[in-house]
Amino acid sequence: MNKVVFCLLVFSTAAFAQTSIPEGTILSAQLNSSLSSARSKPGQTITARVMQDVPLAAGKKIPAGAKLIGRVVTAHNTQSNSPAEIGVVFDTLKFRHQSLKLQTNLRALASMREVEDAQIPSTGPDRGTPAAWATRNLIGGEVAYGEDGPVADGDQTVGHALMNGILAPVRANEAAGCRGALNDNNRLQALWIFSSSACGLYGLNNLQIVHAGRTEPVGQIGLRSDRSKLEVHAGSGFLLSVISAKSQ
Repeated sequence: MNKVVFCLLVFSTAAFAQTSIPEGTILSAQLNSSLSSARSKPGQTITARVMQDVPLAAGKKIPAGAKLIGRVVTAHNTQSNSPAEIGVVFDTLKFRHQSLKLQTNLRALASMREVEDAQIPSTGPDRGTPAAWATRNLIGGEVAYGEDGPVADGDQTVGHALMNGILAPVRANEAAGCRGALNDNNRLQALWIFSSSACGLYGLNNLQIVHAGRTEPVGQIGLRSDRSKLEVHAGSGFLLSVISAKSQ
């Protein structure tokens, strides 16, 4: 390989890593290990798995199975009825021999049970009917109709259903505090088992989001429990919105 070709390849790889994940790109991920205010320690590594191919520009994508890496920032457990808290960041994305430094904020978080339920078809196919026609209730209230069918909010079509996820522009949920598409960009987002307006907590009634990571400290997600112990079990699902991304 001559020097010119080598330099072009290096430049192309660097440019892709730095510019191909726009602000507002959604990463839908499943937590690999539990978070606990009692057992998790500041500095502890946490990981999650991207659950659906994330479409990018020029036909590129972040593949399902990409690894999100973060760490516990704070963990506060109590022995009384005062609230327990935990703070985390997801700041690294690894896929296809690439490693990107990220800042992300939290759009939605669903319990392990909610994630499991969302992957079970609400209506099974009749005898002779393809399994791909099965209907799924998404976290946040919309319905995905089979594979290659619509995603619907009532009688409004808001996205496209896939076998293992959905594609839809994110929609604002003002009541829960989430914005819609940034910069009026209504591109399709990979939302996995979440609806296009999913925002906040699902199946985690004793928790609250005290910091989503959009403001200082940017990227830090803070959760608080109304109990003396806080638990987010492995298998829980996150919708993270990318603030910035650059190669390491």
